[in-house]
Amino acid sequence: MTQHIGIVACTAEGAALCYRTICSEGASFLGRHAHPEITMHTYPLNEYMKRIENNDWDGVADLMSASTEKLARTGADFVICPDNTIHQAFYRTARAFPLPWLHIAEEVATEAMQRDYRRVGLLGTRHLMEGPVYPPKLAYRGVDVQIPEELDRIRIHRMIIDEVIHGHLTPTSRCYLMDIIRQMKNQGCDAVILGCTELPILITPKDLPFPLLDSTRILARAALKRALVSYVPLNN
Repeated sequence: MTQHIGIVACTAEGAALCYRTICSEGASFLGRHAHPEITMHTYPLNEYMKRIENNDWDGVADLMSASTEKLARTGADFVICPDNTIHQAFYRTARAFPLPWLHIAEEVATEAMQRDYRRVGLLGTRHLMEGPVYPPKLAYRGVDVQIPEELDRIRIHRMIIDEVIHGHLTPTSRCYLMDIIRQMKNQGCDAVILGCTELPILITPKDLPFPLLDSTRILARAALKRALVSYVPLNN
């Protein structure tokens, strides 16, 4: 038996990529067409957005907690959330989560440490780039973080909110982000964190000969590894 994965979803594109990664990569461990049991719950995106836009992070935390409670009732053993930005509310919930979580920044920071990176760039929404989600997790592992200049942060944020989370992927946005990543490389970054869960759809390692830390797939693989902890192949 494998553990049952619960997904607290926020945006459709990022959650779908995370779900697909778990399903497709699970087959390499469990056999053709096989993957751990997965249940996903999401509130309408506008419920999250109106709280985020009003800096109501306690309200965001309440949605995350309520989703987790619903997943607990389905039998999920642990929970992940393939949305970097709303992790800003992770420690603000007034009620204890009923299930253990894998924290996306914890998993990405661990990956950066294991790859021996010392300085990484961070891309995502403005809330994410300027917020507290990644810096302490990276600093604890001896990794410095760099974010773009303010005007670039504003443009990247609008691009994500207006285009990327809706699956609108334009060549202009792709080229712009590639230029930002090249700048970070020239400024001494060892890698760049794609800290919006939809950015891996827009930018892939094939686009740039430079290490990218794909937060969506890193979280999905961590969940898959956790789900397989108690799995014993039938031929053993």
